[in-house]
Amino acid sequence: MRLSRDKVNKLSHVVVERLAEHPEVHFADDRNTIRLEVRKILEDLLHAEEKIDAGVRAKIASQKRSILEGSGEWDILYRKYYQEELKKLGV
Repeated sequence: MRLSRDKVNKLSHVVVERLAEHPEVHFADDRNTIRLEVRKILEDLLHAEEKIDAGVRAKIASQKRSILEGSGEWDILYRKYYQEELKKLGV
């Protein structure tokens, strides 16, 4: 899923605020530093997801016969290949 920079920033703020609400959580750095790291992690995850998605779509497109996106067969193959790519990454 593609998220705008503003949405990623908002998510990073929400994550840090929720963590700060827990009494057992203590930040070693200031909140902005933590927020920036959370944003970087989110952006890295989204980028990795985009790469997996593109690879899975290419794999489906390379089938001997044409498989229409949105069809039941396409959906099954997408989920199968997506899971295979996640396993390769150890997720």
